[in-house]
Amino acid sequence: MADGNNAIWGTGRRKTAVARVRLVPGNGSITVNDRPCDEYFLTLDQRTAVKAPLVVVEAGAKFDVLATVVGGGPQGQSEALRHGLARALVKSDETVLPKLREAGFLTRDSRRKERKKYGQKSARARFQFSKR
Repeated sequence: MADGNNAIWGTGRRKTAVARVRLVPGNGSITVNDRPCDEYFLTLDQRTAVKAPLVVVEAGAKFDVLATVVGGGPQGQSEALRHGLARALVKSDETVLPKLREAGFLTRDSRRKERKKYGQKSARARFQFSKR
């Protein structure tokens, strides 16, 4: 889906984080919540995860990435952004689908935190048992 500015949209999700990604023709800048990517994501792993789809399809300097990310923590947000960016890249050019699929960027990571059960200390851990 493209809007009037030749922008391509993609949505990515991870845990409770949701990223709405917009690709516009440009010089390769990445903006997350109106801040530069390197300022928003503090660790190198998170920055690398965000830029990985662009590196795989060699489109780093072809698009500007404008993203809005809500929910979750920094790690979940970076992976949601990666997912949304990969989906947007596929919409822009169908020929990159096999590369992104092989790298695993198009698969939605559905793992979430398991809920705490009643009668237990946490999701899996029980209260300490005393025989006597």
